[in-house]
Amino acid sequence: MAMPLWNFVGRSAELDRLTAAATNSRGRGVILRGDAGIGKSRLLREAVKLLPQDRYAVWRTSGNIATSGLPFGGLAQVLPADQPAGLTGAGVLRWALDALHQQAAGRTIVLAIDDAHLLDQSSAALVYLIAHAENAKVLCTVRSGEEIPSSIRALWRDDLVEHIDLPPMGLPEAHRLLNEMLGGQLDRISADRLYRYAQGNALMLRELVLAAMTGNELVESEFGTWTWTRTAPVAMAPSLEQLIDTRIGALSPGVGRVLELVAFGEPIGLKLLQKATDEADVDTAMERGLIRERRDDRRTDVRLAHPLYGDLVRKKCPATRARRLKEELADLFEQAGKKRRDDLLRLTVWRLDSDTPQDAVLLIHAAGQAFGRFDVPLASRLAQAALDNGGGFDAAELLATILMFNDQPDKAISILDVAAEEIDSDQRRGRWLTVRGMVTYWGLSQQSTVKEISAAAEQLTDPPARARVRAFEAIMRLHQLDFAEALRLSRAVLDRPAATLAARGLARCTIAHLQAARGELLHSGRAVAGVEAEAALWRNDMPYLQLALELARGTRLALAGDLHGIDAIVAAEFADLAVAGDFRLGSGYLSILRAQAARLRGRTAEAFRSSTDACAVLATSPVFAGLAHAERAHAAALCGDTATAIDAMGASDRAHTPGMAILYPWREQARAAVLAATGDLDGAAANLGKLVEQLREHRLGGHEVLALHDLVRLDRADREIGRATREGRRQTVANRLTELTETVEGALPPLLARHGRAVVARSGDDLLTVAASFEELELTLFAAEATAMAVARLREAKSPRAHEATVRLSALLERCEDVRTPALTAEQPALTDRERQIARLAAGGIPSRNIAEQLYISTRTVENHLQRVYTKLGVTGRGELWPALRALPDHDGKTTG
Repeated sequence: MAMPLWNFVGRSAELDRLTAAATNSRGRGVILRGDAGIGKSRLLREAVKLLPQDRYAVWRTSGNIATSGLPFGGLAQVLPADQPAGLTGAGVLRWALDALHQQAAGRTIVLAIDDAHLLDQSSAALVYLIAHAENAKVLCTVRSGEEIPSSIRALWRDDLVEHIDLPPMGLPEAHRLLNEMLGGQLDRISADRLYRYAQGNALMLRELVLAAMTGNELVESEFGTWTWTRTAPVAMAPSLEQLIDTRIGALSPGVGRVLELVAFGEPIGLKLLQKATDEADVDTAMERGLIRERRDDRRTDVRLAHPLYGDLVRKKCPATRARRLKEELADLFEQAGKKRRDDLLRLTVWRLDSDTPQDAVLLIHAAGQAFGRFDVPLASRLAQAALDNGGGFDAAELLATILMFNDQPDKAISILDVAAEEIDSDQRRGRWLTVRGMVTYWGLSQQSTVKEISAAAEQLTDPPARARVRAFEAIMRLHQLDFAEALRLSRAVLDRPAATLAARGLARCTIAHLQAARGELLHSGRAVAGVEAEAALWRNDMPYLQLALELARGTRLALAGDLHGIDAIVAAEFADLAVAGDFRLGSGYLSILRAQAARLRGRTAEAFRSSTDACAVLATSPVFAGLAHAERAHAAALCGDTATAIDAMGASDRAHTPGMAILYPWREQARAAVLAATGDLDGAAANLGKLVEQLREHRLGGHEVLALHDLVRLDRADREIGRATREGRRQTVANRLTELTETVEGALPPLLARHGRAVVARSGDDLLTVAASFEELELTLFAAEATAMAVARLREAKSPRAHEATVRLSALLERCEDVRTPALTAEQPALTDRERQIARLAAGGIPSRNIAEQLYISTRTVENHLQRVYTKLGVTGRGELWPALRALPDHDGKTTG
């Protein structure tokens, strides 16, 4: 796979400042300063490309080491070759300036110099002179930390030019750049990892991608996205190795030892590092920017200044020396005394890597710590070492649990089968039952698991062990839709004083999830907050309880339409740990949540990207894969990509497991969206009607209000649902929504009910009010749909507010990505191709006479077309055309906004 040339992305603010410095009347230019490879040169090239040649005479040059000792060597590409003989130094400068003005022929001189810190003194003096001249601008880049010629430095010291420090590229810009490099979409997790390694440096990013391509580490998934399969260390292509080597520079033996200890031990305490090395060498490494110190609680820690420094240092270190260094680090830590919780984990890893004697108990504790940080590969490695070193039942139980979350259920079962021989107490049997039940139920999708562990729990006499098994049985029954038994079992666990904190937390998460689904959002929120507050107390025992916590919390936030709440949890520490530690169930579920929030904001392309990422991450896991594909189908349907939507919905049906039946409301809402996208609105309404009945039967009011609202969005607010009363009457969708506001908590249900009543009343004014409330909650998709409905109603009524509504709809669609829903396309006036063409030209301010000339028709024909357009769109003239056009669907069904 060859890397294509990519387009310039991001840096829009800096690009605007550069072009403004070249074109405005204030100042004489700009100096752009930043680290090597950060993107200064590309930014400079893009800025001068925007300057029109008829107004600006642009000369581009660059300083380099080869010409830095030659007079005017840096500007040799710019100056004429016929320099007059016998001129003094000042005369040469005047001649050079006059020559440039003559070549400019009245245009503004723009001298763009890359790496101006490498200019010779004569060239630097001429640049300073040009900056003082009339009708001339200077645009320069200089590298941070380099010695700069005095004449160049004087440019900003004398306030002649603006000075810009170019920061590292931001994460969103890096994502776009990576997609440009690959000519396709890189999944979010891989992009985030590459960004962390490159630290926002565009050149580093490019070299990392090239190395990954060379090593066949970029794999395209069945969903069309690319994934970086390398974990650590990063593969070092020769060009990347040379780049990092150059940045590190030559090292004395002492400084080299400092870097090695930090590379294998970071973060390492400053005092410990100074004890193991010469303090002067530590100071030198710090001064050269090779290491950095950071205060962490009461200890000052030292890390390498760039993560790739560590990869290179470790790569160059011979295996025998690496083992000695790790043994030395372990000895240093033991002598200093383990003072922090993670010191045990680091010490154990060093001992394991250095082949020094290991204690099985310490390995088990270390593996538990790694699992508590959701570092699945490291936890698995340590637990396996503990088992190999005679860790017995405890090591086997832990390793089997970790393997479950590493998508290796069969291997986990084989380990548990062997460990069964060591069960000698109810406590061990209870733990064995829960791990085996977890693996067979969620890992192997065996529905019989619930009855098996239920029967086994009856044989347990130890109260804590029995409570633990019952807590697991409860959440399994919740996922099977056996709500009454799930609730009974969970309450029974909470009523047992002997139940462990982890078992009680799991029971509370089960109840919180059910409460959220039923619309009891306040109770659910309090339960989730209570479990989270005790996380430090249960994480050692049951770290994966975090997953049940996130599922309960995410369900509540999504049902409440609390997008800021979703933003907070996908940006929280767990999200970072799950990605860094390859805890795929966690990172995959959070990607699904991210997609749901994006969809509700009308950011359909972002929703599709996030849901596709989730599909790739969860490809080997049956737990959330069905939901991930359903969310992908939903996003594709909103984008108008019906083929992908149908395919993704089929994939959801294939991937879905009965053990996660609790997720059916989301999947059926997605199915209805897919049906609507294909034009089968009756089928979509029928599917939603069936879903509403099922949700009503299950008493899941929190989900029901969203399903009912989907019917409102299809303009079916007056549809009859439910069973007939004794009088033979049935409720309408709008009436049922209003009824549910009495039992379903939160600000969203009353708003959804108002939307339903406004649709039934065909009230454009009420729809606009509802849309404004949706907008306040950032539910932009719902706001746009309600406004589109309002536009249609107000036009019908020939209301003077029709134009206001159209303007609001245009603004809302500006904030959405390509989106197509029935509410945005139904009842919208259809313009012919010719009417649309003329309307666009007129909206752009072109007079009718010029439009007629351009289209080879008469002016009267243009005016006739415009009158028909005005009538169809409900506008009074050209001034109202543009927002009305932006609110229309275009020919492929997507809105013009």
